[in-house]
Amino acid sequence: MKRILEFFGFSQSSNSAQERKLPMENMFCYQCEQAANGGCSKIGVCGKQPEVAALQDLLVYALKGIAFWADKARANDKKDAEIDRFMIDGLFATVTNVDFDAAAIEKLIRQAAALKDKAAALAGPIAVDIPQAAQWQPAATQGELILQGVQHGVKDPALDADVHSTQQILIYGMKGYAAYAHHALVIGLEEDEIYAFTHRALAATLDTSLGLMDYVNLCMECGRINLVTMQLLDKANTDSYGHPVPTPVNLGTKAGKAILVSGHDLRMLEELLKQTEGKGINIYTHGEMLPAHGYPELKKYNHLAGNFGGAWQDQAKEFANFPGAIIFNTNCIQKPAESYKDRLFTWGLVEWPDVPHIDGWDFSAVIDKAQDCEGFNDAPGKEILVGFGHNAVMSVADKVIEAVKAGDIRHFFLVGGCDGAKTGRNYYTEFAEKVPEDCVILTLACGKYRFNKLDFGDIGGIPRLLDIGQCNDAYSAIQIAVALAGAFDCDVNELPLSMILSWYEQKAVAILLTLLHLGIKNIKLGPTLPAFITPNVLNFLVENFNIGPITTAEQDLEQILG
Repeated sequence: MKRILEFFGFSQSSNSAQERKLPMENMFCYQCEQAANGGCSKIGVCGKQPEVAALQDLLVYALKGIAFWADKARANDKKDAEIDRFMIDGLFATVTNVDFDAAAIEKLIRQAAALKDKAAALAGPIAVDIPQAAQWQPAATQGELILQGVQHGVKDPALDADVHSTQQILIYGMKGYAAYAHHALVIGLEEDEIYAFTHRALAATLDTSLGLMDYVNLCMECGRINLVTMQLLDKANTDSYGHPVPTPVNLGTKAGKAILVSGHDLRMLEELLKQTEGKGINIYTHGEMLPAHGYPELKKYNHLAGNFGGAWQDQAKEFANFPGAIIFNTNCIQKPAESYKDRLFTWGLVEWPDVPHIDGWDFSAVIDKAQDCEGFNDAPGKEILVGFGHNAVMSVADKVIEAVKAGDIRHFFLVGGCDGAKTGRNYYTEFAEKVPEDCVILTLACGKYRFNKLDFGDIGGIPRLLDIGQCNDAYSAIQIAVALAGAFDCDVNELPLSMILSWYEQKAVAILLTLLHLGIKNIKLGPTLPAFITPNVLNFLVENFNIGPITTAEQDLEQILG
């Protein structure tokens, strides 16, 4: 071991940042849309360093080991809440733009090792071969853990390429629903079916007897489990904060001190609103927090002032102009610029080296920082509408159906998904602008920032742009589609509805698997296809679901509308 460590530039006894440095060719990550040249091999485009990539790979490997034992234990009706919840947090921590801190990932790895042993004890003796991941033990130092991570990276040349592709789709889908399960658990709801599948599916990636169609079927089931998870989160959010209602959101500023909240977690926003009430501090949303303004129990706080900025990829240039404290509560963080790093905080599973992290629910450090900052002058801006969840839309379903039957509404377009910095995303702006005036656009997730400030007008009082919410609110879009199909006595695929989706990271993979599980076809996906999908797997999706890449706005509209 010492000779190997020295070859890679490590000292067995030291753990300095310099000695943790990995040779650049050892990194490989292609789980997000912006992966360079089919996979980041030197440094993540997201900012992920090679040593963090290796530790995240090791964490996933460790989770597979836990899953093997936990799945065996469940076969004997034995389970453990600590193990179940850790699996969700461990997967979520490896999602793109969540945890960039090597020390934080190391802590999770060591927890995983302890819980693997706990799961093995729960399972008891078994009469089958035990895979290496289920026997793995963590090295003593962080440097040695990084080397272990290099040995268990994403690439696996021993596997058939198509089998490996479907395994990765499965793992990324699980990472996606893990984010939603985590948000629901923060509010207090969980579902055992999600835990059971997580153990079974991750354990299946260690089973060499399984073939391509076994993993295809697991991917389809992953889509079903994501639907269960999104439904759970929808219930958690609406039970706690009410169903979203159409609400204007100001894009300007109010005079006073300010805190900007970026992410997805509504419970964290609520706690911050409670702790800042009456202190002269205005709270602004950023990115995927924009839909929070539509929830009655959140919008009742007068100091929830408005939305600042756009999608996650613009934070470096936008945050420099925010004269207050900034806090991330879920994925989407980028490498902080020095212009605002001293005002930045993280919470939950989000971490960045040398950025203060808030553990628990005491936000006094964030509040104190906001009080020390300059704050905003009063500068009201444009208003946009949010809050068109399934409850709000279905409350006027009769008017929508009547408009369709009368020919006033010709077609619905779901144009949404993740935004990103890679070229080609102007397509979604152009598409929305070119949608005919007798058509309605449904949108969700941060992809809406490509066009949500444009004025689309209305059709008989029905807004032509309906902001359904966050990425997890794909559940609302599905509910709306199913209800319309029922009203028109047809299949969802027979509705005048087309899905034009943009993807960036693993939650988008989970949502796509849900749509495939539901049998929804003719989806257009962009701006580029995932690097982890092989040609044969892509052909399977095309042949069975007619998934196609976006082309140009004009060509796609002509093909859809005829």
